[in-house]
Amino acid sequence: MSDLPEIGGETPQTNTPEISVSELANALKRTIEDRFGRVRVRGEISNYRGPHASGHAYFSLKDQSARLDAVIWKSTFSRLRTRPQEGLEVVATGRITTFPGKSSYQIVIESLEPAGLGALMALLDARRKALAAEGLFDEARKRALPFLPRVIGVVTSPTGAVIRDILHRLNDRFPRRVLLWPVRVQGESCAPEVAEGIRGFNALAAGGAIPRPDVLIVARGGGSLEDLWGFNEELVVRAAAESAIPLISAIGHETDTTLLDFVADLRAPTPTGAAEKAVPVRVELLEQVAIRARRLEGARRRAMDLRRVELSTLARLLPAGDALLANPRQRFDRAGERLRAGARAARDARRLRLSRAATLLARHSPQAELARTREKLQGLAARLKQGYYARAVLAGQETAGAKQRLAGAAQRLDRAISGLIGRSQDRLDRLSRLQESLSHRSVLARGFALVRDDSGALVRSVAQAPPGAGLDIEIADGRIAARAGVATPEPPAPVRPRRRLRKVDGDDQGSLF
Repeated sequence: MSDLPEIGGETPQTNTPEISVSELANALKRTIEDRFGRVRVRGEISNYRGPHASGHAYFSLKDQSARLDAVIWKSTFSRLRTRPQEGLEVVATGRITTFPGKSSYQIVIESLEPAGLGALMALLDARRKALAAEGLFDEARKRALPFLPRVIGVVTSPTGAVIRDILHRLNDRFPRRVLLWPVRVQGESCAPEVAEGIRGFNALAAGGAIPRPDVLIVARGGGSLEDLWGFNEELVVRAAAESAIPLISAIGHETDTTLLDFVADLRAPTPTGAAEKAVPVRVELLEQVAIRARRLEGARRRAMDLRRVELSTLARLLPAGDALLANPRQRFDRAGERLRAGARAARDARRLRLSRAATLLARHSPQAELARTREKLQGLAARLKQGYYARAVLAGQETAGAKQRLAGAAQRLDRAISGLIGRSQDRLDRLSRLQESLSHRSVLARGFALVRDDSGALVRSVAQAPPGAGLDIEIADGRIAARAGVATPEPPAPVRPRRRLRKVDGDDQGSLF
């Protein structure tokens, strides 16, 4: 209590050195990291919302009475075999450090694994339900295997007994070409390599240098749940679901089950069983072919015997050939006789018609017809010549009369046009003189002036031109600029009697002249 300063008093002097907040935070950080360099912590994942936008993952590990902040850096998160899930109990391996910005400590996780078999089973069941909800395990998606594949692709370890069992079983049943995609079947890299093998076989082009398999076998020997966990990864399941090549799953023993078994087109209890399901037994096929060939030969002989008996029976039932042709022969002979008689009658009828036509042509020969036509044309030409001459005389008389009428009409038209032009010229002269008398130019020529102000408006009275106002005075031969002075009123001019205008013939307005 003596170290606390008194309120309102002076701070007591001490020998403790002063340090900054950052120095204290860094000292605590070094102390904690030195004391807890690497730890394994068991707890339940809480407040996990997936990776941050930066790729890092932030969440908490908790138990019944405490909570510990946790972080997984982006580079570590991509290598994790077990991904964080809300509520999953895990064992996290990492190092304890502090975060000076919050005055808190946290664990930087380097590896993550489920806490015991129960946690793995719970994670497996949750993943199975999620993938099943997407329809990846539906039976409608599964395809039938080819009866006799030409090429078989195997995704498994190249050094284990599995590949030897598969090859041995295929050689016993039906030797086929086998392509091996070597992968690790256990450990953190198992799932990515298996998925890459499935997609790699599907990426092969048909008819390429490396033949594309007709069926795939993904195989592994038996093991614990942890050993087979790579075949439960979502990456492997989705690669199998996307495969366009039918796929056989042969993971572990008959009692072992993985998520790959649910999505595969066919599940085999063992790798050897997968080889048995991939190809039939060659010896059995040959035996079946031989049996069916013998049955086919026996059926052929029996059918030939049956057809032979039926043919002999039908031959006995048929009548003799002469009897069948007797009636047709008689009908043919009678038809021949009728045809010859009809031909003779038709020939006689044609001869009679030809003689009648010759007689008719003799009476109407071309020379006689031509002479008669020439006489008709000569008479017609004489009549046409007489008619043309009479019509020409009549047309000449009509043309002379028309010329006389046209000459008289032309004279009358000239007299009418001359009169009209004269009257129009007189009227135009009168209108010109009237326009000159009414124009202000003529008034200006008599000594008057037209006065406008600066705006161009006419000045009609003294009140419109105050002293000093600019004026524009227009006279007969130009304009004069002036300034208004003091106005002096003038006496009113005497009223002159109005003169009556004399009317001009043919015009309603009086003349000014």
